[in-house]
Amino acid sequence: MEVCYQLPVLPLDRPVPKHVLSRRGAISFSSSSSLFGAPDPRQLSQRRGAISYDSSDQTALYIRMLGDVRVRSQVGFEPERRSSHPYLCIDFRTLHTRLSCGSSSASSGTERRVHRLLSFQRYLHSSRLLRGIPQQIPLHILDEDYTGQARCMLEKVGTWNFDIFLFDKLTNGNSLITLTFHLLNQYGLVELFQLDMVKLWRFLVMVQEDYHNDNPYHNSVHAADVTQAMYCYLQEPKLAKSLTSFDILLGILAAATHDLDHPGVNQPFLIKTDHYLATLYRNTSVLENHHWKSAVGLFRETGLFSHLPAEDSLNMERELGSLILATDISRQNDYLSRFRRHLDQDNLCLSNASHRHFILQMALKCADICNPCRPWELSKQWSEKVTEEFFQQGDIEKKHNLDVSPFCDRERNTVGNIQIGFMTYVAEPLFAEWARFSDTRLSQTMLGHMGLNKASWGGLLQEQTPVSEEPEPGADTGDAATGGTSSKEIPQGSRES
Repeated sequence: MEVCYQLPVLPLDRPVPKHVLSRRGAISFSSSSSLFGAPDPRQLSQRRGAISYDSSDQTALYIRMLGDVRVRSQVGFEPERRSSHPYLCIDFRTLHTRLSCGSSSASSGTERRVHRLLSFQRYLHSSRLLRGIPQQIPLHILDEDYTGQARCMLEKVGTWNFDIFLFDKLTNGNSLITLTFHLLNQYGLVELFQLDMVKLWRFLVMVQEDYHNDNPYHNSVHAADVTQAMYCYLQEPKLAKSLTSFDILLGILAAATHDLDHPGVNQPFLIKTDHYLATLYRNTSVLENHHWKSAVGLFRETGLFSHLPAEDSLNMERELGSLILATDISRQNDYLSRFRRHLDQDNLCLSNASHRHFILQMALKCADICNPCRPWELSKQWSEKVTEEFFQQGDIEKKHNLDVSPFCDRERNTVGNIQIGFMTYVAEPLFAEWARFSDTRLSQTMLGHMGLNKASWGGLLQEQTPVSEEPEPGADTGDAATGGTSSKEIPQGSRES
């Protein structure tokens, strides 16, 4: 089934105005507004992708990119945060039944449901509109004190103790949009790659709105945090003097989109609930593939790189996919072994494009799971958020009588146990090798924070329980780290996308 819309054409021949962004992704143009100004509730965008079913292949579903099908309408904003977790109202066994099962009428109904579920975020939003639930219009007006503080924070965006939670508040929930644009502009990439300002803003708004802010961990703030960490790594001497502008653009965009449309549950959950994404990607790097293809869809929908030669645009998409797929925690040992071999043989040559790309992959992997390396006040918040996301998945599994995934049972696991296991088996080996590659003050600072944080969790465990169980080793710990949400699940900064 395919749905197409007639769209109004956004005039691009006018001078580029200042943009005001809302959490729901509206763009307003006002000569009196600033970057951090109040949102205009008159515009809201909604995108629909289509999924077509190939009857000649009973196992495959294909997502068809339909180009620009975003519909703009005169409706208000829907509150981003809801009181209950979105999955508690969805029966996965019903919504994700295989298309090959059931009668023709049942198949037709399932097809329509699958069509709507290109992303859970869009399904939940569209279902509200279809039910006719009136939209609320919360307006968050920021005064100059807040906007001034946000600008001051951006002046120190390269410091490792950057508080992304505070920055998100100061930007009215638009930390990912604001931070990403600032970095692209700071590097001069907007001008260098001749990016259309309207298309760029639209792309960033759509990226932020496709993160699920109901997820305790895998949300737009996590994406902003990873982007800020990636910027810190790009500033390291070895990378700063070797990376090309294309490498930097790719690294920033990969960090911003690396968990795009993350559902808040991990790959094993999608497989055992027979989710269409698991079928689409044949149970392999399901979430990572979805993040990548979702980002590609936004590239094409906004036409962000449509002015480039087709070959360059396709190469950008392929390289982006290579970076995002590297965050799959199930492939952690493969990347780590390759990194060690390069360091042991001292044969990394950053004048070589393939070697630079590999280092970008390792940098993104580090940025994705860097939460244990942050100062305790920040690291502890991320630990609690990722663990709560694990536990929410476990609650859903219990409700539907499914086997509870490792680290997702709130009655048998604690934040401390999960985090100590994650640091021991996943984070420490990775950051030790990164410090071998880039032995700088930042690398030593990260290792120092991780040691202190691990000791702090150990102390809390001793206070809470007389005897604590030894955390399970291996990749499973990594899953726990990502909030049990993806094929890579990693507590603290990982993502399981």
